[in-house]
Amino acid sequence: MNEDISGGWTASAAAWIIEQGEDGDYGRRFVLDEPMRARIEGRGVRNALDVGCGEGRFCRIMQRAGIRTTGIDPTEALLARARELDPDGDYRLGRAETMEADAEFDLVVSYLSLIDMPDLAASIAKMVAALRPGGTLLIANLTSFNTAGPPEGWTRDSDGILRFAIDHYMDERAVWVGWRGIRIQNWHRPLSTYMTLLLDHGLQLRLFIEPQPTGGDPDRIARHRRVPFFHIMEWQKPA
Repeated sequence: MNEDISGGWTASAAAWIIEQGEDGDYGRRFVLDEPMRARIEGRGVRNALDVGCGEGRFCRIMQRAGIRTTGIDPTEALLARARELDPDGDYRLGRAETMEADAEFDLVVSYLSLIDMPDLAASIAKMVAALRPGGTLLIANLTSFNTAGPPEGWTRDSDGILRFAIDHYMDERAVWVGWRGIRIQNWHRPLSTYMTLLLDHGLQLRLFIEPQPTGGDPDRIARHRRVPFFHIMEWQKPA
């Protein structure tokens, strides 16, 4: 698999595994994990599909909540790491837009994976098809305000004040981003693109939040509050 097909994930897998460790990076540990766990624990979820499961971290979190999990990801090295950490887990090689889907899951999760999917419409259609009637699609995603920033992002103006540049917000596009040995392709899309696709499938929005950091480095907390990275959405498939 070459970089054009994998969006940089094949070449970046080793650095990604180091960055995530077993507990996840800053955004996962201090911003997203707590509200994501709150949406899965104690709600009677029996089985879940994690689309873009990577090294399997959220699958392991769901298992600790008593949920039977299946993870799917197109990057073989990440799946190998998932199986190393969870030998009894169910991890499958595949892409969201071409996966088999037969309405068998109580919960389908996209934890920071929609931004990696070139064919968003096909991917969402497959995720909805994988849900049983009455099931839940739980999404953690980068905010569209944030993805409209790169490649400039945080810069200093003529007075030396740190600013975040947002431009071409309405233009869907792929952007290469890099940090600490990782170089991957993310997709910027306006929020209306996501909302329209989900609404067109008849899903009902049950939750929309922009979670704030709960700990960690004060400078990172302050910057996150200036330009939030994430939102969480929960959608229900009609019964």
